[in-house]
Amino acid sequence: MSGTSDRIPAVRLGTGGPEVGAQGIGCMGMSAWYGPTDADEARATLERALELGVTLYDTADVYGDGENEKFIAPFVRAHRDEVVVATKFSLGVDAADPAKRVIRNDRPYIRQCVEASLARLGVNEIDLYYMHRRDVRVPIEDTVGAMAELVAEGKVKHLGLSEVTGGELRAAQGVHPIAAVQSEWSLFSRDIEAGVVPAAAALGVALVPYSPLGRGFLTGAFVHADQELSADDFRRQQPRFTGGNAAANAALLDPVRKIAEGRNATLGQVALAWVQQRAGVHGLTVVPIPGTRRRSRVEENAAATRLILTESELELLEPIAGQVAGGRYADMTFTSAGRE
Repeated sequence: MSGTSDRIPAVRLGTGGPEVGAQGIGCMGMSAWYGPTDADEARATLERALELGVTLYDTADVYGDGENEKFIAPFVRAHRDEVVVATKFSLGVDAADPAKRVIRNDRPYIRQCVEASLARLGVNEIDLYYMHRRDVRVPIEDTVGAMAELVAEGKVKHLGLSEVTGGELRAAQGVHPIAAVQSEWSLFSRDIEAGVVPAAAALGVALVPYSPLGRGFLTGAFVHADQELSADDFRRQQPRFTGGNAAANAALLDPVRKIAEGRNATLGQVALAWVQQRAGVHGLTVVPIPGTRRRSRVEENAAATRLILTESELELLEPIAGQVAGGRYADMTFTSAGRE
């Protein structure tokens, strides 16, 4: 077990939201999309994270077509009073074309999804239920209204949204309190700072950054995804990590590496510390959810909560995002960036 000095501090997700560790954990890679995994080590990682004070465990129904929810279910049930489980609906894969995404936000689909997630997780109530992606054909007020019904029925405790604009967040908050917004936010991805971050700060909504380590690229673990990662790793198709973009973006890590060497830290810890310090910069709660499936990595990530970057170090990191080559996804239409 870890000593109390190793445990991360706790914060509250939004006004009236759940109390969680200041850093969560993304569970997707334990069973989907990031290549081969060691199930025993992944299970041990869940336990080690809890020892360190990580209490927000993030999954979604689309991760492995429900397999990720099933994978973390025994852990969640064993520690039901200690953990906050977050899952999501709305994002699916077209059965006829696995490369094509399907987004639905309508009431019947939401009800179908929540029942399926409750069954896979083996719980009576989901702590934090996110709309994973925005279906622009459905008014956001209708979607959140349907989600609010789940709260009233005791199926869900708190509501969250993912990849929404500032305006969409304001409209949603007018229907029901939103505890958290989840969007990509890292040294490589800062588009949400234009709209949703100030809106969240004004409304008292927490930000839960996913991919705060740039899907591992910011750790220096790989450069050319199409050459270094396994054939079933979806990062092989990500524009930032392939071709000429990969080499150009790898060069952007030089200031991260310089700071890490001077602090006896890892590149990943510097990248996470930068995200965590956005809380003070923007005046809101920030709980990044770095994904990992190894105990050593979750220990490294948790230690980053104790790393405070200086103003001069932050200045070195400031220009990086503006120089990144390639988009977050090959298709950005299902993110908030094109609607802000």
